[in-house]
Amino acid sequence: MRRPGYRIAAIFCLLILLTTTPVLAEGLLAGIDLGRSVGLGGRLAGTFENFTRDLPLSARFSVGYHAGDAGDPLAARRVFINNNTNGTPEESAHSWQFRFDLVLPLTEIGPQTVFLFGGPRHARYTANYNYVGGNENFDVKTNPWGFGVGLESFFAVGARSDFVLRLGLDRYAASELSGHDTRYAPDGIDVNPREDYDYDSADDAVDQPKLEWLAAVGLRFRL
Repeated sequence: MRRPGYRIAAIFCLLILLTTTPVLAEGLLAGIDLGRSVGLGGRLAGTFENFTRDLPLSARFSVGYHAGDAGDPLAARRVFINNNTNGTPEESAHSWQFRFDLVLPLTEIGPQTVFLFGGPRHARYTANYNYVGGNENFDVKTNPWGFGVGLESFFAVGARSDFVLRLGLDRYAASELSGHDTRYAPDGIDVNPREDYDYDSADDAVDQPKLEWLAAVGLRFRL
C-alpha cells in the first residue's frame, strides 16, 4: 500500500513556496554538504531566505547522493531469485535523496543561533547483489517517501559564506521492493514471490531507508 501523506505534505509545502517566494524572499543561498544519511555522501542545496512577511522562515531544496550497505546478499538471493549458494557474494547500494525543508530560528546558544528544520523526503534507492562465479547479478529498488527533522547552525567564515553543522533524523515509510522478476509490497500484494517469502523477508534482506540519522558538515554561500 502506498503512503500518500508524505506526497501531500511535499506538494503543500511547494505550493506555499511558489506563491510567496517571488516577491518576498530576501536572498538566495547555495550550499554543499558532506556527511551521513542512508550511507555516506553529499548533497547540493538551494535556499530561499526569509520568504514570509511575519516569520523568519526559509525554504530549502536539496538533492543528494549517498552510498551504503545493501544488506544480506545471501538472503536477498533466496528472497528474490532462488536458494542457490554458489559464487562469492558482493553487495553495494546507493540512493538519490530529494528533500524540502522549512527552516526557522529556534534558540540562541551564546553568539550562535540554532535553527530547526523539517520537511518531506523522497529517496530512490538501489541495492546491487553480485555473485562472482555464480553467474547472478541483480538490483533491488525502492522509492520511499518520508519526513525528517533536525537542528543546524551556521558559523561565518567569510563575508558571504558560512560553515554549516547539521544533525537530524529521517523516517521513511515502507515501500515496494522490486528485484529480478519479483516484487514485494507492504500491503501483501506481491508479484511472483519466492516460496513462502513475503515483504518482511525482503525487508530483512535489503537495507532500504527506514529510520536514518543525519550528520553533515558543509558550506553555504550567499548569491
